[in-house]
Amino acid sequence: MNPHTKLISYLSLLLGTTITISSNHWMMAWTGLEINTLAIIPLISKSHHPRAIEAAIKYFLVQATASTLMLFSSMTNAWLTGQWDITQLTHSTSCLLLTTAIAMKLGLVPFHFWFPEVLQGSSMTTALLLTTMMKFPPITILFMTSHTLNPTLLTSMAIA
Repeated sequence: MNPHTKLISYLSLLLGTTITISSNHWMMAWTGLEINTLAIIPLISKSHHPRAIEAAIKYFLVQATASTLMLFSSMTNAWLTGQWDITQLTHSTSCLLLTTAIAMKLGLVPFHFWFPEVLQGSSMTTALLLTTMMKFPPITILFMTSHTLNPTLLTSMAIA
């Protein structure tokens, strides 16, 4: 991989993580998550092995689905309450959709089948990035909205 491409990918990962962690608006948090997703895909597929390409496609599809759910959750909340602030998530349907989206992004129990396969197709450095740095933005969103999330859903996911 070209050193300039690698540098741009790593800087984009830092930028996306910083944007998501420091945002109070749903669109900025979503933008940061998308920057992270698009920055890690070249790092996953850099070996040009079929397994790495498959891992990159799986990662992209799962993350795009989770991002769509998160955006739909925030739009539903904004439509019903008029608030785009992350801490003002008050509608129950929006809370359920957001919990599902965050669980998909983190690879939590009901949605965890993609994660080992993506790690298997990645290099060690990329796998370390996926298991550490790529978890910070969704966990931050989870903490920022923890007071409004459905405890029954979180408990059932923890038990599973």
